[in-house]
Amino acid sequence: MFAAERRQLILEMVRANGAVSLRELARVVQTSEVTVRRDVRALEAEGLLDRRHGGAVLPGGFTRESGFPQKSHLATAEKTAIADLAAGLVEEGEAIVVGAGTTTQELARRLARIPGLTVVTNSLLVAQALAHANRVEVVMTGGTLRGSNYALVGSGAEQSLQGLRVSRAFLSGSGLTAERGLSTSNMLSASVDRALVQAAAEVVVLADHTKLGSDTMFQTVPTDLITRLVTDEPPGHDDRAATELQALADQGVQIAVAGAGSGPAPAEALPPGRQTRRDMPLPGQRRTRGGGPGGPGPQPLRSAAVLAEQGQGDRARVADLRRR
Repeated sequence: MFAAERRQLILEMVRANGAVSLRELARVVQTSEVTVRRDVRALEAEGLLDRRHGGAVLPGGFTRESGFPQKSHLATAEKTAIADLAAGLVEEGEAIVVGAGTTTQELARRLARIPGLTVVTNSLLVAQALAHANRVEVVMTGGTLRGSNYALVGSGAEQSLQGLRVSRAFLSGSGLTAERGLSTSNMLSASVDRALVQAAAEVVVLADHTKLGSDTMFQTVPTDLITRLVTDEPPGHDDRAATELQALADQGVQIAVAGAGSGPAPAEALPPGRQTRRDMPLPGQRRTRGGGPGGPGPQPLRSAAVLAEQGQGDRARVADLRRR
């Protein structure tokens, strides 16, 4: 197949699906991922699509949202590492809310191993991952099923969350910037996510590096309400993601960086000159908006390994108090 034919087929696949992984593109056009990556780079230069880590998407993220089948094949290793690290924030017996998304679905699979949890969710995929978990109670919102991401949305979902109070909300989205915070491409999903945020004492955003610096149509969580960001290590050439991480840290968001495919990685993995602060407060500490008098202000963060060790210490102290 000539290069022009390959690129036309790649364009047709992306336009039909919204997002396609490099692996799938290489399979369909019967060539290597290296060649496909070169084709995608050329098409991006012409403004015909946007590159994402591990795939390609339609240009202009403000208007089109990818469906679950496409999202599930993008940045899978990164989402797994993020979920591993985020699960370390959750303690036995805790009550949390978990929003819809492919990354939160990965988190739910790990939460199934933590006994005594109560998990409130509007995601059928999250509920399915926890359906057979021992001693985990799952509470579903009401609402109307949105088939593209298997989530319950609408006034029924929002009303069922009124009066709810939990310790943490774990949310994902389509884009994350220091200027606007977390955003998504769908109005109904954004409205339910905002209701989930109102129910939680702190907000943990799960976003792989491909979403850093991307801004989509509907804001869900402004930056000053994001307590923590759990993300993966940006590639050395991804200046946009590294710059956005630094800007988020400067605004007081506590950041934990997980190494894709190899477990937790320290914040030092960011490119030189782009280092974030490396100490993270204990889980449960709430930062005040904007810092200033009466509040601790922006908090530094610790590496993922320190965070995991700290979480184990917290559980030991809780167990000791219960024995007393």
